[in-house]
Amino acid sequence: MSTLFVSDLHLCRERPEVNALFFRFLQERVPGSDTLYILGDLFEYWAGDDDLAEPLHAEIAGALKEVSDAGVPLYFMHGNRDFLVGDEFARVTGATLLDDPTVVDLHGTPTLLMHGDTLCTDDVKYQTFRAQIRDGAWQKAFLSKPLAVRKAMIENVREQSAREVKAKPPEIMDVNLYSVADAFRRSGCSRMIHGHTHRPARHVHEVDGRPCERWVLTDWYERGGSLEVSQAVCRALPLQA
Repeated sequence: MSTLFVSDLHLCRERPEVNALFFRFLQERVPGSDTLYILGDLFEYWAGDDDLAEPLHAEIAGALKEVSDAGVPLYFMHGNRDFLVGDEFARVTGATLLDDPTVVDLHGTPTLLMHGDTLCTDDVKYQTFRAQIRDGAWQKAFLSKPLAVRKAMIENVREQSAREVKAKPPEIMDVNLYSVADAFRRSGCSRMIHGHTHRPARHVHEVDGRPCERWVLTDWYERGGSLEVSQAVCRALPLQA
């Protein structure tokens, strides 16, 4: 049996072909696995669990519930786009919400799981913004607003963010290697899995004299796929597999 990891799908009405691929992935690939981990940014954005009534969101939640009802444990970690996913989403999907970071035992290997945005410490402006929107008081105030108002605010932030990203040097939106080493050091793990950067690869690091590997998950824009981990193998699988 193997464990599957995905992240950065950014599902939304504007990308129906990717939504269809995700449903196919859940129906054809996931049933043969022992666990599915979603490490953030399942959605393009999430305005609150009261948006579960939106048809696409309801369809996604229903498909995930079929996975958990079939006996495949489902775990969800917040990303920078869907950090407002809450207890109601977990209830209707059967998912368990994970803290970021979380250490799990993967077939005998302690593994550090992260969304990955906290590793991008060179982007100081983003880290300041992240701290604000992850604050409990800020989230409570935001979620008290009508859903339509929240969605409009999110759209404005997305437009501003898109403009800022174009002006940023690409390297500051990738991980900081000192932050990566610190995460390995704090966790005591020798394997890390994360998404966020949209730069899928396997990296080898040496931390305090010990070899460590870091797997970056693919996004579902141009590539799409999952990471399969078993006792014998750790490998990236394209969507066609």
